[in-house]
Amino acid sequence: MSTGTASNSEATPRAVVDSVYTLFAAGDVEGFAALMAPDIVWSEAEGNPYADLNPYLGPEAVLTGLFTRLLSDWDNFTATPNELVVEGKRVVVFGRYGQTWKPTGQALDIPFVHSWTVEDGQLVAFQQYTDTNALVAAMAG
Repeated sequence: MSTGTASNSEATPRAVVDSVYTLFAAGDVEGFAALMAPDIVWSEAEGNPYADLNPYLGPEAVLTGLFTRLLSDWDNFTATPNELVVEGKRVVVFGRYGQTWKPTGQALDIPFVHSWTVEDGQLVAFQQYTDTNALVAAMAG
């Protein structure tokens, strides 16, 4: 019997991905990490300054290699989904990032596309697409 949570193998790919953004907005890093498969392959967009460690392999690499840096470099970081398109185990999310570069206080509001692959209720792959030129410009000061 399903418990109604997205962290079990009965959860649909859409429910798992919906949970990602809910947990992230709540600041629940542990809950978010629990959705990741042990061998998740996470790739930031080409040209993104955080793509320097692509691909991030496994939850620990995603959390320490990416999210620790993001949260220390940016204030008010949000990832707001606007539309989800589901095709089998693939969920593509169109949304917007909001964030403020700490060294200069420059705020960004840029679009993103996230492509998630979900298998057995776990996130197994992630690919980001975003306005990397805006990120680089903000980070350059």
